[in-house]
Amino acid sequence: MTWETVIGLETHAQLSTASKIFSGASTAFGAAPNTQASAVDVALPGVLPVLNRGAVERAIRFGLAVGGTINKRSVFARKNYFYPDLPKGYQISQYEIPIVQGGSLSLTIGAAEKTIRLTRAHLEEDAGKSLHEDYHGMTGIDLNRAGTPLLEIVSEPDMRGAEEAVAYAKALHALVRWIGICDGNMQEGSFRCDANVSVRPLGETKLGTRCEIKNLNSFRFLQQAIEFEARRQIELIEDGGSVVQETRLYDPEKGETRSMRSKEDAQDYRYFPDPDLPPLVVDDAWIERVKAALPELPQAMRSRFEQQYRLTAYEAAALTASRELASYYEAIVHALGGGAKIAASWVMGELSAALNRSEKDIAACPVTAEKLAALLGRVSDNTISGKIAKEVFDAMWAGEHGGDPDAIIVAKGLEQISDQAAIEKIADEVLALNAATVAEYRAGKEKAFNSLVGQAMKATKGKANPAQVNAVLKQKLGR
Repeated sequence: MTWETVIGLETHAQLSTASKIFSGASTAFGAAPNTQASAVDVALPGVLPVLNRGAVERAIRFGLAVGGTINKRSVFARKNYFYPDLPKGYQISQYEIPIVQGGSLSLTIGAAEKTIRLTRAHLEEDAGKSLHEDYHGMTGIDLNRAGTPLLEIVSEPDMRGAEEAVAYAKALHALVRWIGICDGNMQEGSFRCDANVSVRPLGETKLGTRCEIKNLNSFRFLQQAIEFEARRQIELIEDGGSVVQETRLYDPEKGETRSMRSKEDAQDYRYFPDPDLPPLVVDDAWIERVKAALPELPQAMRSRFEQQYRLTAYEAAALTASRELASYYEAIVHALGGGAKIAASWVMGELSAALNRSEKDIAACPVTAEKLAALLGRVSDNTISGKIAKEVFDAMWAGEHGGDPDAIIVAKGLEQISDQAAIEKIADEVLALNAATVAEYRAGKEKAFNSLVGQAMKATKGKANPAQVNAVLKQKLGR
């Protein structure tokens, strides 16, 4: 039997506010345990929560970016459960009426476009953190994260397979960073996913029994966990068993999921409106102010790049992978006064390769957009060849001569030889020294010509103008 995997993701994006969602305590990462937990966060008697306006604004920004409906009135509820790192015994979240409903996210998978529908996005507070490693049979509790503002983004079960789920997670990760509502730092827990996974026979429309895999904090773990869980469920069914709805954890060391607890339904949490928080009311004027401040969104920028710069859909998608990368690319084009194609080729080629090798993000790139534009300008005006430009780029990356391309070209004597008489002299020498290759070319072997061009370039250490070398050799060979 052929099986189909069905996946929906619940993603927790930590909102980029300086303080927590219901208190003034700091959200900065890395503080000593329990030093950023206020009286509100630890639920001391008599304290009252006060909603952080910045968290609401970021939720509105997200809702507008995905084309969702911003509810003018939304309600906070108490989600009741007992766990050591939940000091109140309940989590403040949104249940029946979230701040954002609906919306969608478009993504590229290979050459195909797919749209994933969103169910909702709601505001809630994070719990604390249980620490198991350093306490030898005991568990420590750090409440620094308690009350950290989260936007939980829930997708419809529209993904079919781990590849689609990872593509969606990456697109969502890029979007929340693009619009400035989350730093996306997965190592610090700022962006993490829960994957709801089920399987069904191909062609079946009814959903299978799902299992939820909690707290996946890397794209690699997300893919591995889904692939393992899908195999586990298929093997279980094919062996005559049945899937039990439950919450599971992924063990990256063993590469497997394991049971954590039976899956709760909504009624198990005994949701009810929080009596300490009035309904959240958002008016049209607030929504319009947020809309006016939104940056150009990825999908719109991709379309503009295709039309304005005559890029392919693939190039436009690659160059808008992040807002920083898109800005870097456009800065090169503006500095060049054109050259959109050569700029795209270099950003996607040499620059991306260098960033990957050094494990740097574009924000930490040692070669500025203006200096890369200056280098590409020297290629365009035939000061250097494209091949020599790569040598100059490596020197710029290493910081030689202050990373200035003109200084590097002069210091290394890399100017392109474009003098006609000099190139004719080199061509004569190459033809004289390679009589056998010349004979092969005259006999109709076209590849022999490439060998002659290579010899001429080698004689000039790659500095001769390749187009001139080609033209001179053809003229001298009577072709």
